[in-house]
Amino acid sequence: MDVFIKDFATHVGETVTIKGWAHNARSSGSIAFLQMRDGSGFAQAVIAKNGVDEASWSAAVEATIESSVIVTGVVSKHPKQEGVYELQATNVVLIQKAEEYPIGKKEHGPDFLLDQRHLWLRSPAQWAIQKIRDEVIHATYDWMRDNGFTKIDSPIFTPNACEGTTELFEIDYFGERKAYLSQSGQLYLEAAIASVGRCFDFGPVFRAEKSKTRRHLIEFWMMDAEAAFLEHEENLKIQESLISFIVRRVLENRQTELKILERDQEPLKKVQAPFIRMTHAEAIKALREMGSDIGDMDDLGADDETMLTKKYDKPIFVEKYPAAVKAFYMKRDPSDPTRVLNADLLAPEGYGEIIGGSQREDDHDELLKRIREHRLPEEAFKWYLDLRKYGSVPHSGFGFGLERIVTWICGIHHVRETIPFPRLLNRLEP
Repeated sequence: MDVFIKDFATHVGETVTIKGWAHNARSSGSIAFLQMRDGSGFAQAVIAKNGVDEASWSAAVEATIESSVIVTGVVSKHPKQEGVYELQATNVVLIQKAEEYPIGKKEHGPDFLLDQRHLWLRSPAQWAIQKIRDEVIHATYDWMRDNGFTKIDSPIFTPNACEGTTELFEIDYFGERKAYLSQSGQLYLEAAIASVGRCFDFGPVFRAEKSKTRRHLIEFWMMDAEAAFLEHEENLKIQESLISFIVRRVLENRQTELKILERDQEPLKKVQAPFIRMTHAEAIKALREMGSDIGDMDDLGADDETMLTKKYDKPIFVEKYPAAVKAFYMKRDPSDPTRVLNADLLAPEGYGEIIGGSQREDDHDELLKRIREHRLPEEAFKWYLDLRKYGSVPHSGFGFGLERIVTWICGIHHVRETIPFPRLLNRLEP
């Protein structure tokens, strides 16, 4: 009977077959051990020379690291480790004997590992990160569906940008005009809310930003959400609920992966609504008390976010930024028109921004005024302005960066490990 390693607990004492790879292999005169990986988990296969036929023993001792093998045997509990299971092998078939594996047990630098990314993905830590990434994605879809959001697919090719074109990849569109790779599906979701009420998209976006920080990728995955009749306060509550749900799901379903990553789970257990809230002005004051020289109307930089989020053990909403440093579509705060009804959600432990959101400007004339102030091409935004002419309503939205959320939940340093094949300023391969 073919089974997955993750299901061993329900097959103790039974004879099963697993198909996978030898993550590690060693043997002595009478016994061999294959550390098996099948995609679902890891387990040790124990092969006793006197318990298998000659062909199986030969396959076991011949197997090298990353050789592909099929092993049949009886599932047993590990004699010393609680909750760990082994396979007492009765038959071993070597499918392909791997050549000498380039990634050894010694310490390798990040450039070498990224050059070998197609192989590095097989390591336990990288496996764990991708499993947690998958959990975050599915938790997002589940929360969205349960809370009345419809999935809407926004285009990757766009004729204009959300916030200007300085950081976008420009494309020659059949020699007739310019197009751009999308930086966000937000504008298209704003159109869709008049159809479905609440919606979201989830897909790759692109930023031609020449940044080499640990928080930046050139290609990454973003979830954008928009909702009609949603104002600033309720927008923040939705974000709190979603992030709390995602973290809870990872804690419930990905204990093995978190333990492989040696993630301290206590900070994650504190991620429950309500989150900490402060205005931009309050954040500036707090940062100055911590030694920052940030100006009154400055946007928060990565260092500022790191400093601020190391002080608190919960995510932080920093709201009502100066309008001058935020996007044209953000609605002004009626109590202070120099500021906007927006918020950035900062993850604790120094991880910084994971969500950006705002209430959108729903008045046609005000939006047109902002487009002109930002010197954006009016013709390109004509369709977007139309949304304010035919049944405009108060509405809000937000977007999260998948890789930044995964980086924080996994407790790793650099965002590049959270996407299978990272695209960086200086990296387009493999």
